[in-house]
Amino acid sequence: MLNKTAKKGKLLIAEPALTGDVSFNRSVVLLAEHNEEGSVGFILNKPLEYDICDLITEIIVPFKVYNGGPVEQDNLYFIHKVPHLIEGSIEISDGIYWGGDFEKTISLINNLTITEADIRFFLGYSGWDSLQLDQELSSKSWVVVKNEYESDIIEKSSSAFWKEKMLELGGDYLIWSNAPENPTLN
Repeated sequence: MLNKTAKKGKLLIAEPALTGDVSFNRSVVLLAEHNEEGSVGFILNKPLEYDICDLITEIIVPFKVYNGGPVEQDNLYFIHKVPHLIEGSIEISDGIYWGGDFEKTISLINNLTITEADIRFFLGYSGWDSLQLDQELSSKSWVVVKNEYESDIIEKSSSAFWKEKMLELGGDYLIWSNAPENPTLN
């Protein structure tokens, strides 16, 4: 049965138990889709070492690119908050949109109509087969929280975002906020 707390637009916060999982250790994922067929999300707090102009030579503005997840890492995806400028966008929720006309997007970036505060690029995505995410939620691999940032989530680029969410969750999570990323190296 489909988990009702996990809905598109919500945030998935990796439980500390996922330490050691190369893809999701200390991840904050924006859930872009969640239904009976599966789930799709984008990791928000794992910036990569290169910019969009390193990948798409037609783009001349150096926007940061993020690791969206372990699936299809040779494909580029984007979320944004300017659907009035980018046709073909799919609404996730709360003013956040996924994809759209990429050629138009390139033009809007190059003429500085779209800023880095409006759009976020990802290599790959986080994907779960039918009910796989629900099983992970049942086994306490993730905490589901409301995206209180709404469309401003695009600007939350800090690699410390996971730690911030641990502090907000409080209780037993407080101790994990200061734990080393790899406890075996402690």
